[in-house]
Amino acid sequence: MKCDLFIKERNGNMTVTGNLVGEVMKEIRGNETQLRFGFDFGVGRETISKYENGRSKVPVDISKSIVEKFDDPKFALAVQHQYTGTGPIWLNGPNVDLHRCSVREKTIEELQEALDSITSTSLAKPSDAIEHFERKNIMDMIEEAVEAATALANFIAVTTEHLGISYTGVWMDHYKYLQKAGFIK
Repeated sequence: MKCDLFIKERNGNMTVTGNLVGEVMKEIRGNETQLRFGFDFGVGRETISKYENGRSKVPVDISKSIVEKFDDPKFALAVQHQYTGTGPIWLNGPNVDLHRCSVREKTIEELQEALDSITSTSLAKPSDAIEHFERKNIMDMIEEAVEAATALANFIAVTTEHLGISYTGVWMDHYKYLQKAGFIK
């Protein structure tokens, strides 16, 4: 799902524009004033301004409250990316078609590429016995898996958003299943 994302450097770290928590928060806020928006979360207008402009990080409790109130998958992905520097991000580059049918087709393509790569890559050797060319194949496999994870994250986000399905509800149901199945405590 390679696409040209807008990347800039901020405080010595690479960030992807359009995926910063403050930028997405500003989109969510829409025409509502910073004062009114902040009131809903127990903070002042100045604090909301600092969050939106990237001068302050949005605390976890406020991020969680915003996710719960707005059920916005783009914000949830931005929070994960900004605070961990990892994980799938909202695709917003010029080569991205976010219509749910296009996202579905691209996700199938990325999943198939990842499955093919995983199937054809051996992980049987001990790590200290892996040759340079085998390590490259493993890195290529991991890259395909990461691309598939990004495609799936965007597929879930786009589909839930377009069809009015609760994004957080889907994840809560999944966590309940994992717990019931004994995969998490």
